[in-house]
Amino acid sequence: MKPVLLATLILILASTTAAQSPDPQLLSEIQKIKAIDNHSHPPRLVAPNEIDDEFDALPCDPLEPSDPPTANRPGNPQFLAAWKSLWGYKYDDKTEPHIRELLATKARIRQEQADNYLNWVLDQLGIESELANRIALGRGLTPPHFRWVPFDDALLFPLSNNELAQASPDRKFFLSREDMLLTRYLKDVGVAALPASLDDYLKSVVTPELEKQKQQGAIAIKFEAAYLRSLDFEPATRDDAATVYSKYIREGLPPAADYTRLQDFLFRYVAAEAGRLGLPVHIHTGAGCGTYFNLYGSEPLRLESVFNDPSLRKTKFVLLHGGSGPFTREIGYLLMKPNVYADFSEQTWMTSARALSQVIRDWLEWYPEKVLFGTDLFPGKAEYDWEEIGWQTTQTARTALAIALTGMIQDGEITRPRASELAHMALHDNAAKLYGW
Repeated sequence: MKPVLLATLILILASTTAAQSPDPQLLSEIQKIKAIDNHSHPPRLVAPNEIDDEFDALPCDPLEPSDPPTANRPGNPQFLAAWKSLWGYKYDDKTEPHIRELLATKARIRQEQADNYLNWVLDQLGIESELANRIALGRGLTPPHFRWVPFDDALLFPLSNNELAQASPDRKFFLSREDMLLTRYLKDVGVAALPASLDDYLKSVVTPELEKQKQQGAIAIKFEAAYLRSLDFEPATRDDAATVYSKYIREGLPPAADYTRLQDFLFRYVAAEAGRLGLPVHIHTGAGCGTYFNLYGSEPLRLESVFNDPSLRKTKFVLLHGGSGPFTREIGYLLMKPNVYADFSEQTWMTSARALSQVIRDWLEWYPEKVLFGTDLFPGKAEYDWEEIGWQTTQTARTALAIALTGMIQDGEITRPRASELAHMALHDNAAKLYGW
């Protein structure tokens, strides 16, 4: 091999190796940034024997069990590091006596902190404010540490869902949950039964419920529609939707194509109303829980006609999880839409910091003003609960961001001061600007 070629190859390999590790000074700075977590499912404080059934409209626990990804298994060394950081765990093993000591320490701190416990945990994680995706907030989940993001998929499914429920066991369970939530929303707005016409449904249920959510402190609304149907919400006329609604609201099973057309109209109506109310619309994209999850239907590009709708340009859309799985590369291109943003939540517990760093770098190289940090933390069990998941996801995100920015510095794309600015934007400033804080 010629000397010049060999020298060039060595430089390339050295650069590649260095870019896979974060600059220590930059990482140290990133660790100190108080973050805004764009997406999470924190539990409320509960009394003994009380169950929190509101941390998600579509909880995954009752589904057919599936193995978690490697990063979210108990063997992940980050969980041991979390114990040491959060609870002062003194050991390098997980023996039964030491685990009992750990759980006793957690119980003691919960008791000492009382109603401040959830705030205390966020302080340990370096999170200034967390957007809590929940049916309702509840005890301990108070602003400014926690901000409410309610679920509004139920508003899209006012007709009989018996036919849709046959698609899979997962959808049968999820649609039963949506039926329950819609009943709750009717009660919220003081409506005894679903109205006979679409216009009355919109005027007496949909718009009042959205306004009520805003009044009760919601700062955005959330759709988990990918668990229920494909994300391609195509244009639909009000007249067509009204015909379907009035024909099947009292009895009968709507044909799939007709019901889809009604859902398409309702989604765009809700999105427009959210824009009027100043509520960004969060949408689950990419991988989801359950062995029957339809990954193909969760592709973010299916939403492009929504983003291109001139009547929805006042609505801001946030692509949760950034198309986690096979769709992350699409996100950078979609961020060129003036009203589209994305967070990298969920990827924080599905992948390694190094793998996530490439995703983050791709987005930062396109539209860094649109990139948001998120954990997607959720309740776990005993020694691997939401606190440990929160610590693991936060550390993965911060390390991944540092690796991404380090690589961009080494490749001459940005300066060191710009890297610091981008870090603050992704972890805090972009979200603060989006939500008007």
